[in-house]
Amino acid sequence: MLPLALILILITVASLYTFVYLKYDPTLTNLEKRLDGMSLAHPLGTDHLGRDILTRLLLGGQQTIGFSALALGVALLVGIPIGLISGYKRGMVDRVFMRIADSFLAFPDTVVAIVLSGLLGPGIGNLVFAIVMVKWVNYARLVRSTVLAESQKEYVLIARTNGLSSFQIMKKHLAPHIIGHVLVMASLDIGKIILLISSLSYIGLGAQPPVPEWGAMLNDSRPYFQSNPELMIYPGLAIVAVVLLTNIIGDYLRDHFDVKKEV
Repeated sequence: MLPLALILILITVASLYTFVYLKYDPTLTNLEKRLDGMSLAHPLGTDHLGRDILTRLLLGGQQTIGFSALALGVALLVGIPIGLISGYKRGMVDRVFMRIADSFLAFPDTVVAIVLSGLLGPGIGNLVFAIVMVKWVNYARLVRSTVLAESQKEYVLIARTNGLSSFQIMKKHLAPHIIGHVLVMASLDIGKIILLISSLSYIGLGAQPPVPEWGAMLNDSRPYFQSNPELMIYPGLAIVAVVLLTNIIGDYLRDHFDVKKEV
């Protein structure tokens, strides 16, 4: 488990380091060096426009992983409070929030994200917004179900009797019980979000050229798959490696927190 986490951290740190220190301009073309092979100057070679592949691959990780983490973080900030309030207050508040959530759950996540991205227009910002609108629902429902179960237990009833406010009860007594569930779902969800951002960027709804992003790099390299397959293999392997690592870490956390498999 620890080596896997270290590998994932290493990939993230390398991407962030490249964002701070750039040996090559990832958007500057040099047709004289197009499709060069591996060398000391270009460890992974250059692409069809003469740009350094390693630099673009690491910056693509910064884009893909960074915006995936941003989308997940905003979804958590929206979904957790809604789930807490809805599960604790119940009544009309619960019905309104859950009917809104049900409207998003009526269609698969990918379909809703594609529709929203198409309506908002291409761009990584619009794509992140679309993913947030899709993902907050899952966390709101997860937190709500946990709060509904915990709020009927004796320690919560005693807290109410002692005069604690609703905010204090949610903060001190209910929030600690949702951390494990939310952490497990988030660790499994980050891989799905990475795939979603990469796939929608691949079809032109996410990051736009010449911004380096793993899905967009796959799309740019399609015409050269037969002559220079490594142009697609490098970003493809990066996506597979990161998603696989996040899923393995998520499975470990699920076992550690003893969360049911359906989560």
